[in-house]
Amino acid sequence: MSKDDEYDYLFKVVLIGDSGVGKSNLLSRFTRNEFNLESKSTIGVEFATRSIQVDTKTIKAQIWDTAGQERYRAITSAYYRGAVGALLVYDIAKHLTYENVERWLKELRDHADNNIVIMLVGNKSDLRHLRAVPTDEAKAFAERNGLSFIETSALDSTNVETAFHNILTEIYRIVSQTQIVGSSSDDSKIGGDVKPIHIPPTEQQSPGGKKCC
Repeated sequence: MSKDDEYDYLFKVVLIGDSGVGKSNLLSRFTRNEFNLESKSTIGVEFATRSIQVDTKTIKAQIWDTAGQERYRAITSAYYRGAVGALLVYDIAKHLTYENVERWLKELRDHADNNIVIMLVGNKSDLRHLRAVPTDEAKAFAERNGLSFIETSALDSTNVETAFHNILTEIYRIVSQTQIVGSSSDDSKIGGDVKPIHIPPTEQQSPGGKKCC
């Protein structure tokens, strides 16, 4: 077994949001530390993996990315199946991508597990001179809907690590607490097949926008 195959938990996290908000670059920045200014729209679905340490455990993240265009929406049910976390991404410089967050959130609620951990991500924070979505407005929306919130830039790496680490740590904390409460020991290691994990509702974030935990 290679080192890459050794992990304690495997969590599937999906990236959703309009086309062009930078989902693919968030994925490549976190998993390969790469950024492609000329990146094309994702056709269909792709995913990449990366492992991180939380406490003494190895968490392997399987991060899925799909195109935001309407014509690919037929893949939704398979795309969301087994996902325990979602990054709902918009572009801080394009208000329409933020307006569409509500529709994406509804799609998540319709197709994903009820207890999926969701983080609202305002990407392209390097475009602060073109900002169209006030931070406070997005933060208030996240709080109203029980989401965590962060602004990132895949271009200059700002908060990309933090965003993924925060959501994976939150999922881990919830799952490990659930196991302590008395879920079956068979769930302590999730195998090669990504299995749905039923977890309690997402905890509220602190007023400052950082995760409480």
